[in-house]
Amino acid sequence: MPKILIVSTLPVTISYFLLPYAKYFRTLGWQVDAMACNVSAEADCRQAFDQVWDMKWSRNPIELSNFFVAPQLIRELVQAEKYDIVHVHTPTAAFVTRYALKDLKNQQKFKVIYTAHGFHFHSQGKSWKNSIYLFLEKIAGSWTDYLITINREDYAAANRYQLMPAERIRYMPGIGVDLQYYNSEQVTDDDIAAVRKEMQLTAEMPLFLSVAEFTPRKRHRDLIPAFAKLARPDAHLALAGSGPLLEEMQQLAIDLGVEKQVHFLGKRQDISTLIRSSLATILVSAQEGLPRSVMESLSLEVVVIGSQIRGIQQLLEDDCGLLVELGNVDQITQAMDWVLANPLKSQQMGKQGREKMAAYDLPQIINLHEELYTEAIGNHFSPATTKNITSE
Repeated sequence: MPKILIVSTLPVTISYFLLPYAKYFRTLGWQVDAMACNVSAEADCRQAFDQVWDMKWSRNPIELSNFFVAPQLIRELVQAEKYDIVHVHTPTAAFVTRYALKDLKNQQKFKVIYTAHGFHFHSQGKSWKNSIYLFLEKIAGSWTDYLITINREDYAAANRYQLMPAERIRYMPGIGVDLQYYNSEQVTDDDIAAVRKEMQLTAEMPLFLSVAEFTPRKRHRDLIPAFAKLARPDAHLALAGSGPLLEEMQQLAIDLGVEKQVHFLGKRQDISTLIRSSLATILVSAQEGLPRSVMESLSLEVVVIGSQIRGIQQLLEDDCGLLVELGNVDQITQAMDWVLANPLKSQQMGKQGREKMAAYDLPQIINLHEELYTEAIGNHFSPATTKNITSE
């Protein structure tokens, strides 16, 4: 049976997106291994995969130290394990791994597949950065057998810039969201009451939620001032996530006088409950591929306020949410005010979002991967049904 190595820079990508893939293909008898920085420390990854391999590399896609040790170790591993497919995710791991294997592909029969979770060149990017990242993607395209793009803008860009031959560029709507798990019926009133009690909120107090790590591109610096401008003492904002800007954003909330209304929740395992406890979720990022938090919110029938950028715009078009201009604090405030003033229309938007997510359902996306893998390695085994796949 086939052997596949799934590669990511950090294990969080594997834990958050790719465990159902490992589970499914292992049920078919495939050997499925994973490689990431310190992936062996993650219990869920050790359980989901046949083998896990640690690789030290920086998250910075142009960090030269990534090329000192990793390429040789990657080549040795692929030679020893004789993988049929090496499927790379995230920019650093994708580039370094493809670089490491570019010559070995001539000696050993395997296919390299790259899923771009959002190119680093994009319409909101600075021109000089876009030029660098586009140049790197063009180089790496020659080392790649198939390119998967997860939003329409990246798919169009990959073809426009001819990163690879068109027949080997594939569009898949995201990496999949489990509609059985992210279902409003899975969250009870008691679950919601417990979360609200934790934040000392009554049932009547409106709550907005943002699920995002505290990094510059997530733009909490726009969101917190926009919430402060709302000037609603009864309203609250919950921020789930961690990251290097956490303390700075906590101080910003204090400086703006809303520290008692803004709740910094850290990393959470109860995202579904938090979403269902909220009037709306908010993601005003400067850069996204196809944001999972938006997909989860729509799946749970909760309206989303999002910045008008690649990925978010694709998910919220067709009246499935409210789009705001990137960096426009006033528009973010106005969108929150609209949700407060129009609860029934907001609920209808959420329901439309749930309907739209049918195209992004996890079993369908896994099925697309199975078809691509079968094409890539030429195995004509009968594809099994994926209708019962769920995440754990």
